[in-house]
Amino acid sequence: MLIGLNVEKKLLTVELVPKGQWGTNLRSELPKKDWDRLRKACYVKADYCCEICNGKGHRHPVECHEIWHYDEETKTQRLDGLIALCPPCHQVKHIGRTMAIGKGDKAVRHIMKVNGWSEQDVEHYLEGVFETWHRRSGEQWSLDISWLDTLQ
Repeated sequence: MLIGLNVEKKLLTVELVPKGQWGTNLRSELPKKDWDRLRKACYVKADYCCEICNGKGHRHPVECHEIWHYDEETKTQRLDGLIALCPPCHQVKHIGRTMAIGKGDKAVRHIMKVNGWSEQDVEHYLEGVFETWHRRSGEQWSLDISWLDTLQ
């Protein structure tokens, strides 16, 4: 279970949601009170620290990020857990949107710092990430949020 596990620093990765799935998330699938309960539990379990870099945001310490697995065979977008992220790490996770709103350079600097990567490392990594995103965006995905049943 990945709600708020406070562990050693992890590699910061990018997780781009396929275009057809934009807006399909727990916030859109759950009543507001249920989403609020889940995200707040995630913050508490992480002690209000980012589970990737151990940082905290200025306006609010952390945000709740949904961890999705994409089964390429069944075309299923499956929820695998929740993780508390500082706003800069969360912007890296959604770097496509971050770039679209003009904050891409800041996100690139953040992933470089957190992962100890060069600019070339990030460029090469993002090429693969966007290639995967383009391929997945051409498919129809079904949503599986059965992970929530494990919380009962």
